[in-house]
Amino acid sequence: MHKKNKLYYFIGMSNRYFYTIVLLLSLSLCSFLRAEDSISLSKSDYLQILDRLARLENKIDSVQKTDAQTGATKVVDAQTGATKVIDAQTGATIVKTTPDKQTTEKKDEPEKGKTTPKWIHNRLTIGGYGEAVMTRNFFSDHFNRYKDPAAYKNGRSNGQFDLPHVVINIGYDFGHGWSMGTEIEFEHGGTESAVEIDADEAGEYEAEVEKGGEVALEQFWINKKFFRELQIKMGEIVVPVGMTNSHHLPTEFFTAYRNEGEMRLFPCTWHQLGVELWGKNEYIGYQLQFLAGLDAERFSAPYFVHYGATSPYEFKLANGYAFAGRVDGYIPKTGLRLSVSGYVGNTIANTQYSGVYNSKYDKVKGTLLIGSFDFEWKKFGVIMRGNIDYAHLGNADEIWNLFQYLSKHKYQDGSPRKGTPVNSKALCGGVQLGYDIFHYIPKLHERQMQLIPFCVYEYYNPVYGKGINSVNYEYMDRHRVACGVNFYPIKEVVIKAEYSKRFLKGIYNNEPSFSLSVAYSGWFKF
Repeated sequence: MHKKNKLYYFIGMSNRYFYTIVLLLSLSLCSFLRAEDSISLSKSDYLQILDRLARLENKIDSVQKTDAQTGATKVVDAQTGATKVIDAQTGATIVKTTPDKQTTEKKDEPEKGKTTPKWIHNRLTIGGYGEAVMTRNFFSDHFNRYKDPAAYKNGRSNGQFDLPHVVINIGYDFGHGWSMGTEIEFEHGGTESAVEIDADEAGEYEAEVEKGGEVALEQFWINKKFFRELQIKMGEIVVPVGMTNSHHLPTEFFTAYRNEGEMRLFPCTWHQLGVELWGKNEYIGYQLQFLAGLDAERFSAPYFVHYGATSPYEFKLANGYAFAGRVDGYIPKTGLRLSVSGYVGNTIANTQYSGVYNSKYDKVKGTLLIGSFDFEWKKFGVIMRGNIDYAHLGNADEIWNLFQYLSKHKYQDGSPRKGTPVNSKALCGGVQLGYDIFHYIPKLHERQMQLIPFCVYEYYNPVYGKGINSVNYEYMDRHRVACGVNFYPIKEVVIKAEYSKRFLKGIYNNEPSFSLSVAYSGWFKF
């Protein structure tokens, strides 16, 4: 404790004891004299004594008090109610409050180089988001429904419950511009496995997978902030290509599940190890990333490059590299955001195998190009979003022919290869429109309650154009319409109801469904 404050504390405590002793002696003397009738006191004498005792109590209440945890000295004026806190190390007045002004004002800053009290900083951030969905599909879910559409035209409906994403986020600000962030995601409830003793197998232990799912470390990065417009991030980072990867929280889209088109064609949420240069202000934001390229061995006709960012190994292959970028433009006072994003990288070099190359494939790169535009407009209670994405994969036919030399995924041999061709082109796009009915109801709007009827249109096709195998996957050429309502009782929680229908091409059966979901997205500082 500061020497000056030690002196204040000693004097204050001495005064407290002194005034207490005087008070007790005075009361004892008055009682004795009154009992002996040796002196008579008038009413005015008693009033004077009580007045002096009240003054003594005020002085006792005004002495300094020292906080046991921080070492700061607290001074309270009993007459005015004013309070001030004196820093134990610097002797400076940190905080001063008055009854008339409840807000806190800083009077004197601590000396430079001195440690600021811990209770001033909010460095730890904990938050996350999650979704729970119930869906009823009014079409057959048989795995042969696309091979023989007529046989399953009047198929039985089916239902399911799902936890698409449950995420825990932890961040910490180290100070001096350094911070870190982590995100652990449990997809579809995570994985559940168990071991039991099976009586039918002579008491042998038997391992079982009780529930499918995925647990992934989706983000782990260290960030250095030089100033708002210039920062660098290193580690497992989100690749901001497309609307969904950049805005994937459940409070940032209307439907029960994320955008179907982008979610099917590209990794989602797309995250990889890399380095990012980024910055943002009220007018513009930018992100430039250096990453490992995707793995062509995981591409497929139904999902294009969706699985290309995953790795079945304990590391991510990086024989080929890629670049990704995004620019967001914000137009002040209009509520409009316009964004463009893109990706370029070689893919075939990031496949781990040996003995299959020959001179025909030495120069095959499998370059992947992705271009995307998306926007959002929020004004007058109207919420509108839209996107369009186009992708081109070079050497798609050569990639498929090359992988004919390799074993396919069968008999649970552990091969991650999908065993289907990949097309050279993919396309998706859509628009979302909603209106907040509570926007012009002041009491509800102030409480951040929202009731948003919405409609969504999407188109997506992972076999767009005319590739050598695109004819076999015409059922992937899809239009989708969804209508429903979102209700926000508070800003962080949303309840969704939705009816949607996929319209498939030609002889294939359409796929209607109904979904209910509840979701949250919240971030808390300590």
